[in-house]
Amino acid sequence: MADPVASPALHVPRPFAADAGEVAARLRTDPGTGLSSADAAARLAELGPNRLPEAPRKPAVLRFLAHFNDTLIYILLGAAAIKAVMRDWLDFWVIMAVAIINAVIGFVQEGRAEKALDGIRGMLSSDASVRRDGAWATIAAEDLVAGDVVRLMPGDKVPADLRLTQAFQLRIDEAALTGESVPASKKTDVVAEDAGVGDRTSMAFSGTIVAAGQGRGIVTATGARTEIGRIQELVGEAGKLATPLTTQLAAFGRVLTLIILGMAAVMMLIGTYLHEMPLPELVSATIGFAVAAIPEGLPALVTITLAIGVQQMARRNAITRKLPAVEALGAVTTVCSDKTGTLTKNEMTVRTIVTPVRAYDVRGLGYDPRGDIVSDGDVVGDPAPDLAALLAVADLCNDAHIVAEGDRWTLVGEPTEGALKVAAMKAGLSSAGRRIGVVPFDSANKFMATLNEAPDGSRAILVKGAPDRLLERSLTQRGADGSEPLDVVFWQAQIDRLSGAGLRVLAGARQRTRRAEVSIDDLHDLEFLGVWGILDPPRPEAIEAIADCHRAGIRVKMITGDHAGTAVAISREMGVVADGDARVLTGAELEDLSQDQLAAVVRDVDVFARTSPEHKIRIVRALQKHGEVVAMTGDGVNDAPALTRADVGVAMGIKGTEATKEAAEIVLADDNFATIRGAIREGRRIYDNIRKSIVFLLPTNGAQSLVILVAVLFGMTMPLTPVQVLWINMVTAVTLSLALAYEPAEPGIMSRKPRTPGGSIVSATDLVFVLLVSLLIGGATLAVFAIAIAAGHELPVARTEAVTMLALGQLAFLFNCRMLTRSSLTPAVLRGNRVVWASVGGLLVLQLLYTYLPFMHTLFDSRPLTPTGWLLPVGFSIAVFLVVEVLKAWRRRSASTANA
Repeated sequence: MADPVASPALHVPRPFAADAGEVAARLRTDPGTGLSSADAAARLAELGPNRLPEAPRKPAVLRFLAHFNDTLIYILLGAAAIKAVMRDWLDFWVIMAVAIINAVIGFVQEGRAEKALDGIRGMLSSDASVRRDGAWATIAAEDLVAGDVVRLMPGDKVPADLRLTQAFQLRIDEAALTGESVPASKKTDVVAEDAGVGDRTSMAFSGTIVAAGQGRGIVTATGARTEIGRIQELVGEAGKLATPLTTQLAAFGRVLTLIILGMAAVMMLIGTYLHEMPLPELVSATIGFAVAAIPEGLPALVTITLAIGVQQMARRNAITRKLPAVEALGAVTTVCSDKTGTLTKNEMTVRTIVTPVRAYDVRGLGYDPRGDIVSDGDVVGDPAPDLAALLAVADLCNDAHIVAEGDRWTLVGEPTEGALKVAAMKAGLSSAGRRIGVVPFDSANKFMATLNEAPDGSRAILVKGAPDRLLERSLTQRGADGSEPLDVVFWQAQIDRLSGAGLRVLAGARQRTRRAEVSIDDLHDLEFLGVWGILDPPRPEAIEAIADCHRAGIRVKMITGDHAGTAVAISREMGVVADGDARVLTGAELEDLSQDQLAAVVRDVDVFARTSPEHKIRIVRALQKHGEVVAMTGDGVNDAPALTRADVGVAMGIKGTEATKEAAEIVLADDNFATIRGAIREGRRIYDNIRKSIVFLLPTNGAQSLVILVAVLFGMTMPLTPVQVLWINMVTAVTLSLALAYEPAEPGIMSRKPRTPGGSIVSATDLVFVLLVSLLIGGATLAVFAIAIAAGHELPVARTEAVTMLALGQLAFLFNCRMLTRSSLTPAVLRGNRVVWASVGGLLVLQLLYTYLPFMHTLFDSRPLTPTGWLLPVGFSIAVFLVVEVLKAWRRRSASTANA
């Protein structure tokens, strides 16, 4: 049940663009005393609790019954019903068992995404510090109401959307909401009405984390009305598209159903008016035809093939939550990726250091202190005085700590300070002396200062912060021979160069002193020491994976909440865009475009910056309008709606939020973008194998239905009974068809373009091929049956030979299908897939049991064959293999001519 809509009197449309006093007046509250308990209780009754509403869930029974919602299954159920009316219970239960087994497999294997709402709900704070009746109290977060005054401290999870009234060096980590890798500095000033979520500095949003400082704010929205609540609504509204495979199978099933029903009707008419067959015999023959024509093993075959792919992908760190997503990855034409934590490590890293003497490169990634500082290609051993002075600021004017947790290094503190601390550790520096005083970071001043005493008793004020603020307060710089006049022009050029490369630039300075304390008034006549260039570094393996995606004809688009400059710099470094001019579309520009206008330009833009959750969904929809099959990757809660809407949602397993994992079809256990490349390759292999399996399976049904159709049309004795038809269908589906699910990838699978979305899974060329093979195997079966009857064999014996011919003909055709696009007349057809030989052995054992066990004779009306009775089926099967190879050669020549 959804939360009630807020009363107009308790709603401020754009609180970030209104003065804090005006917001308080609109919400009828006092920032000093807060609400009274009585007023809060009344509002709680009116607005409802501060929690996200639960979505209705489809009962398990309905989810199970949904697996019978298939046109081919309808025909099976209809055939079973007719058999029940005719009291032919053996056939009835065999047919029903096929349908039920298929439904059970699908129900057990299918992943569900409804838990995404639970994941987002879990992000809400459990309690809050609130001003009630003029005193501070701790209450359950779900009891907060609009107008409450809330206090924020470091480490707190923001319990509701707040309009800030006080902010003391307040910085909030909004990465999960906006994708920003650096905590946002907050203030109480009014911002523009059109400001995006990431630019609303006067707001604190529910579910985000206070990184530093303190603040107070007035609750402006609770529950479903918060930004996280809006994202939850977007997840529910995003809609889920059918995967390419499910669409193709559904279309194929509908066409096949119409053909089967049409042919069955023709059979009934011919049998009734031309041959005057008895009605029970004609109905049995018609049902036999329908059962023969339906590839009832196809749904189970596809499901099992996908399940095998799931297991193989799990071994490669890609965990699949929904079976069809495995194959859908193979059809992907565009990968939309979040930047922070997906393409990058989400661990700020110093990339460049510039002192007045020289520039240094810093090697290593993230918070791992293993790495080097390099100058002119040489690794720096003991830092020179210019570098040592700047790194001392990085080490001592710093509140962060780097902690080893097994093989990983984690940060305790702010990302930027963590990057500086790691840079100092790479140079072998460690904190020495003691801190005497501190000037905390202030978003107004944009710097931090500490007063430190060295072991020898000397003291210095160390300062780090925004370069422009430190340059204003500096008089000299630390040159090769000591202090020298400050070269402002040089530093402005360096700052512009680093900023243009997408780096965040911080500066360091110092002042030697004898003071016992430090204040902001002491920070003048500083000695400027240099600057650091910091960024969230790309994952090296992701760069290679993007190149592989481009070679496979797959476009990669970066969608991020970061600023345009940073996004372009990272996209160039990763190869998302070429070195030339990259077209960027910002959230503000996207907001001005209609959906049709966005669709017109979306294919030409590879970088989207300052985006919101709504923008990400619009981008995905615009791409899908062009028929693109879109995979969306991400790790923040802001990615969840787009992951739900995309054809394939891919979440990061380590750093991804629970909401994102539950919304995704595939979760990367190693947070490695390169794993997507392997998953796409696996998806293509699986599609190839499903197509091989279908091309293999259909001639079985085609040959059987052809045999029955010819028998009815020409008034012949039926060569197969309905139960025998089901036997050969199931025995080949369970043994031979599954062997193709284990086929290795075709050569050059990641060098070909993505397959065209839409269309049928069985192409026109494939259909002609299937019909020819059906005629071939069906003709061979009729020939074997006719020869056996002419030789004076009893009808059950002749039928047993016909069934054996079908089984061995399919076995021969299996080796043809292993290499559909290449010749199978090679020793390689006997290697590379052990399951093939297990399947061949299984088929032969089952066929021997069918032929020689007495109870099988009772069930299926089969009879033992003499050794000579096997000669005809074996001989015709070898002929089938050779003729099919001729057909394959004809297909290859036709394809070469068409592509020429």
